[in-house]
Amino acid sequence: MAGFILRKAKPNDVSDILRLIKELAKFEEMEEKVMLSEKDLLEDGFGDHPFYHCLVAEVPKEQSSDDHTVVGFAMYYFTYDPWTGKLLYLEDFYVMQEFRGLGIGSEILKVLSETALKTRCSGMHFIVAENNTKSIEFYKRRGAADLSSEEGWRLFEIEKEGLEKMTSR
Repeated sequence: MAGFILRKAKPNDVSDILRLIKELAKFEEMEEKVMLSEKDLLEDGFGDHPFYHCLVAEVPKEQSSDDHTVVGFAMYYFTYDPWTGKLLYLEDFYVMQEFRGLGIGSEILKVLSETALKTRCSGMHFIVAENNTKSIEFYKRRGAADLSSEEGWRLFEIEKEGLEKMTSR
């Protein structure tokens, strides 16, 4: 394989981004949880005040077996930690199975690390499913610390219905 390029996602990439989000959800056995549409991705990521940023990995058309040239993505945004300041939060990161092992994932993390440093972030946070041992090892080999075991943090969620219930009290 000759190579790939990483670039910032453009509005016309939303169909590929959604396709990859669904592939990742299927891999995680949670595909029924994907509620986003292309319209949502377009409005939320490419307006005047985007809620997320996205990198895509692209290969030349002749290297793709199924006409998809966008073979990976990383969706991230910036958040703020009251103890350490700005953080880059990596929300989702996925490379199609047949394109793994080619350095795409490592290059995505390198570019995200450069982005975090350029924007004066104190670090990068992300979540990995417990059963995704390959990804856990991938991150650990690159210096990531597992805060759930080292510091005992737990992830919580309040879904939309819960938010509505709290506002009606």
